[in-house]
Amino acid sequence: MSDATVDKTVRAARSAIKSTSEAASDAVDHAEHSLADAARRIEKAVTEGVEQIRNHSKAYASEAADHIDDAQRYVAGRVRERPMTATGLAVGVGVLIGLLLATGRNR
Repeated sequence: MSDATVDKTVRAARSAIKSTSEAASDAVDHAEHSLADAARRIEKAVTEGVEQIRNHSKAYASEAADHIDDAQRYVAGRVRERPMTATGLAVGVGVLIGLLLATGRNR
């Protein structure tokens, strides 16, 4: 092989290496941008999802609080109407719970 042929081959190899390096660098830059974009979209979706869950939780908690308030008013009204019945019922439930707990200890 002549020196001219070797020089031409070396120049072609260097050119191929340079273009391959540039293509690889472009591919890395494109991948970095794509990953950064994907990360932003994922972060946005997660943030929106968490916010949506938070809003639903607040609504459910408010609704549950309303139901508890209604139940409390109902029970208070029944107790005022029949205080002796309510007292007897409370004593009966207390005795039943006491018996259940005592039975559990004997095992």
